[in-house]
Amino acid sequence: MPKIQWNDLPPALREHLFDRVRERKIAAEDLWRLKLWRESEPDAPEGPWFKDFGSFKVCGEGKYPRTFLLRGQAAKGKCL
Repeated sequence: MPKIQWNDLPPALREHLFDRVRERKIAAEDLWRLKLWRESEPDAPEGPWFKDFGSFKVCGEGKYPRTFLLRGQAAKGKCL
């Protein structure tokens, strides 16, 4: 199974993710938890997926992360 890809993202997608982190004001502590999860090299399921970190969710589709949502915002797809 392919892994979720965090490196060499298309430039527009990378900028979108950085914009969402800034707009959602995701705390450094929460980003640290995301970093640790990324380092575990999670598998990329087919179709939509999300990982809930409590104060925010990272959502993606296939091998790419697509956006960040805040607690309370609905995510679609397979919960990782």
